[in-house]
Amino acid sequence: MTENPENPENPDITHETERRARLTWSLLAEPSDAVALMARERLGSRAALELAREATPAELLAALDGQVPAEAADPGAGTPGARASRALQRWRGRLAAVDVEAVLEDADRRRIRVLIPGDEEWPSALDDLQETAPHCLWVQGPARLDRLAGERAAALVGSRASTPYGEDVASSLGAAFAGAGGTVVSGGAYGIDAAAHRGALAAQDGATLAVLAGGLDRLYPRGNTQLLERIREQHLLLSEAPMGTAPTRWRFLARNRLIAALSRAVVVVEAAWRSGALSTARLADQLSRPVGAVPGPVTSAASAGCHRLIRERGAVLVTEPAELLDLLPGGPAAGEGSFARQDELDLLSPADRRVLDAVPPRSGISPGRLADEIGFASREVGAALARLELLGLIEQEGQRVRRTRRTG
Repeated sequence: MTENPENPENPDITHETERRARLTWSLLAEPSDAVALMARERLGSRAALELAREATPAELLAALDGQVPAEAADPGAGTPGARASRALQRWRGRLAAVDVEAVLEDADRRRIRVLIPGDEEWPSALDDLQETAPHCLWVQGPARLDRLAGERAAALVGSRASTPYGEDVASSLGAAFAGAGGTVVSGGAYGIDAAAHRGALAAQDGATLAVLAGGLDRLYPRGNTQLLERIREQHLLLSEAPMGTAPTRWRFLARNRLIAALSRAVVVVEAAWRSGALSTARLADQLSRPVGAVPGPVTSAASAGCHRLIRERGAVLVTEPAELLDLLPGGPAAGEGSFARQDELDLLSPADRRVLDAVPPRSGISPGRLADEIGFASREVGAALARLELLGLIEQEGQRVRRTRRTG
């Protein structure tokens, strides 16, 4: 076997060689091919590719220290040596048809860019996937992936067979979250995914990211073509599958780990008992991402999966945008949403709450008149107003008291 040419004095050449190796792996191996992922992670993309081209099963087995995982991509059982042999057969069956130059030319013509670790646009959040991180990413659109997949990215996912209730909630959450500066991450599918994307697109200055299971040259599902084209024109489409790849069940399941990793929190809006969206929640939990779920009617089978997450997996119950914001690192920013305000109001004593309720929402009032209206002594009203002012709930200007904007 020959080693890949490297020029340590020219890191650009080395990085470009790495890009081609990773691109080739994406053409050779399925996203769920655990042997390919292990070989790449332990040996490096280029050395692993040389093994794929020239090694015997025994050499591959030795390079992996005898550890060749069983996986869904390999239906056969048997010894690690047998699994190594089948892995080489899988890769070499595709290797003969690989034309990296033609693929790059086609991608460039379609304005699809290939990202690998080390690129400025590569999102650091994918590092949490460790050995299962994608070989490369194919992205299309004007936005930068590293900016979309930042601290304000949240996934809204759910069933394809959604109800009007679920779609309304997904759209509302998507619009409010994107309007507050967040990125809505979802899978571009029918139902909840599409509603979440549409909500984000409707928000002024909102952002959304669609993670697809197939190649970006064949948008799927076809019924969402116009929606996906809008996302591509304004924001970003992403896939780990190269062009020409058709979406399949196993690719959808593998895609879910990217949705979970690229988001700082995952909310399941509507999901049946065995919905595929629950796998995204499970993967998010494994990555230590907060998981939320929207409740539905207790009689609705379409929400049974959400109720299951809340009851059995400790998912946070989400009913409004502020509760989604609260799942993100650091929680909601000061003054955002109504969730934090409501908690603050609940902490008031009955007397302080009565004083606050008596302050008109859109005009001022004197402390003396306030005391007369609620039947409190002037000193009691003065003490309550001082506490409310410290909490930022009211403000006093001369002899007038008014609510602050955030409580008005």
